[in-house]
Amino acid sequence: MLPDFRVRQRDYLLEISRAITQELELDKVLARILHISIEMLAGQAGIIALRELPGGWRVAAAQGIPPAFLRQLEPLLVDIPEHEDPGRYELPEINRLLQGLTRAASLGLLTGVALPLIARRQVIGVIFIFRNYLGVFSSNDTALLQSFADQAAIAVQNAQLYTRVSHDERRMAAMLDAVADGILVLSADHTVQNCNPALARMLGLPQTEIRGRKHAEIIRWAYQKDGLSLEQAEADGWPLTTNATLYVEGDLVRPGLPPLPVGVTYSPLLSTDSSILRTPGEPSLRSSGEILLNVIAVVRDITRFREAEKLKSTFVSVISHELKTPVALIKGYVSTLRREDATWDREIVQDSLAVIEEEADRLTGLIENLLDASRLQAGALSINLSDVALNDLAQRIAERFRTQTNQHTFQVDFPPRFPIVLADEDRLAQVLSNLVSNAIKYSPAGGEIHITGQVRSEQVVICVSDQGPGIDAGDIPFIFDRFYRSDQASRTTKGAGLGLFLARAVVEAHGGRIWVDPQPGQGARLCFSLPITQPYRLRNEVQ
Repeated sequence: MLPDFRVRQRDYLLEISRAITQELELDKVLARILHISIEMLAGQAGIIALRELPGGWRVAAAQGIPPAFLRQLEPLLVDIPEHEDPGRYELPEINRLLQGLTRAASLGLLTGVALPLIARRQVIGVIFIFRNYLGVFSSNDTALLQSFADQAAIAVQNAQLYTRVSHDERRMAAMLDAVADGILVLSADHTVQNCNPALARMLGLPQTEIRGRKHAEIIRWAYQKDGLSLEQAEADGWPLTTNATLYVEGDLVRPGLPPLPVGVTYSPLLSTDSSILRTPGEPSLRSSGEILLNVIAVVRDITRFREAEKLKSTFVSVISHELKTPVALIKGYVSTLRREDATWDREIVQDSLAVIEEEADRLTGLIENLLDASRLQAGALSINLSDVALNDLAQRIAERFRTQTNQHTFQVDFPPRFPIVLADEDRLAQVLSNLVSNAIKYSPAGGEIHITGQVRSEQVVICVSDQGPGIDAGDIPFIFDRFYRSDQASRTTKGAGLGLFLARAVVEAHGGRIWVDPQPGQGARLCFSLPITQPYRLRNEVQ
C-alpha cells in the first residue's frame, strides 16, 4: 500500500477511537465503522454481520449491497451452526460463504476481505468488504487492519452494552409505572432518587415534587404500629448488621388528604465493590466490607386489609352475640322443663316449647344466612329460574307475617294483569320476607306495612314501606353492606346485619337492583327492580 494511504488508515483508527467515546447508538456506530472500512480497503460495498445468541448471525449494517443479495444472504447466516469456539469454526464458515456468494454474484469480478470483530476474547461479528482487486497486505498492513478491527469490535461491544442497558432501563421504568404499589428509590442518605406514578397518586403529589426530597419529608406517620421506623432501624445498625427487609405499618400523612393506611417494606441494595463511584458529599455506609448503595421502599395501600380486619372483628362480635342469645334461651327453658322438683301444667309447657321452637328457627335462619353469605363470597349462590307471579308471592308473605304481629296491618297493592317474571321464587320470597321482617322490626309502635308493585318499561319494581322512624341519611349508603348495623339498630333490635346484604345479592343475581327510597318523616321504604326477561307476559294469559 502507498505510504500516504497508511497515514489515512491511521487517521481512520483515530476516528474509530473517537467513535468509541463519542457515539453509543449501535446503528450509528455500525454505519460509521462500515463507511470507514470501505474507504480504508478501497472497496465498493460492505456489510457487518453480528453474532447473536440464540439465533445465529444477522446482517446489522450494509452499504452498496443490492436488496436481492441481502435477501439471499440473511437466511444462510441464520443457518450457520453455533459452536463453542466461534473464532475457529463460525468465522471461517462465514468467510467461505461470503466469498462464494461474492464470486457467484459478480461472475468472478469481485472478491472480499473479512475483518473479524473480536473484543475481550468474545466474537462480536465480522466486517466483509467487497472490492474488485485482490491486493496483497504486508505485515504492517495486516497489523494495522487488525488494530482497526479490534478498535471497531470494542466500539460495537460498547454500543451493544449501551443498547442493552438502555433497554433494561426503559423496561424497568415501564415496570415501575405499571406497578400498583408505590415505589421509592432512596440513596444512602435517604434522598429520594426516583418514585413511580402509583406513589405520587397515593400522596396526591406530582413525581417532580417527591424526587430530591428526604425520606422523612415523604413518609410521615399519623399513626404507626409497633415496630421501628426506617430511621430508628438504621440507628440500630440496619441494614449493615442484617440485610433482612424491614416492614413498617401505619397511617401515612398526606397533604390535604386523609391519612392512608399503608405497609412499607424497605429492602437494602448492598455491594462489596469499593470502586463504585458515589456522589460527592454522599455518606458511604459500610460494614464488613459492604456498601449501602440504595434502599428500595415498596408502599402498599392496606385499606382493604384494615377493612377485612374490621369486618372479621364485627363478624365475631355480631355472630357470637346472635348465637349466644337463642342458645341461652333454649338451654334455660329446657333446663326449667327438666326440673324434677316441679310440675308444669300443659299451658306452660306449650308456651316454653313455642319459645324453644322460635329460637331454634331463629338459629336456623341465622345459619342459613351465614351459609348464603359464604356461598355468595365463593360465587356459588344458586339461582333456579321459573315463572313467578310476584303479586301472589307478596300476598302469601303478607298472610304469613299477619300471624306474627298484632300491632301492624298489611296492604298489598299490585296493578291488575301484573307481569310474570322469570326468577327464583324461593330466593325472591327470601328477599320479600327480609324486607317485611325489617319493616315490622323497625316500626315497633305498629302501623301499616305496604307492599306495592309497579311496571316500568322493561322492568317491575316492588317496594315495602312502613310507618316507623325511617332510616337515617348517614346509614343509607351502608345498609346493604355485610354485617352493617346502625348504632340505633344495634341497641334496640336483634340481627346479624346479613339480611339486606343477601337481599341485594339475590336481586343483583337476577339482573336487578335494590335501593332505599327516602321518605323523610314517613318511615322507611325499600324497593327493588327485576327485569322482564321474556316478552311481556300477563298473569291472566298464563292462567
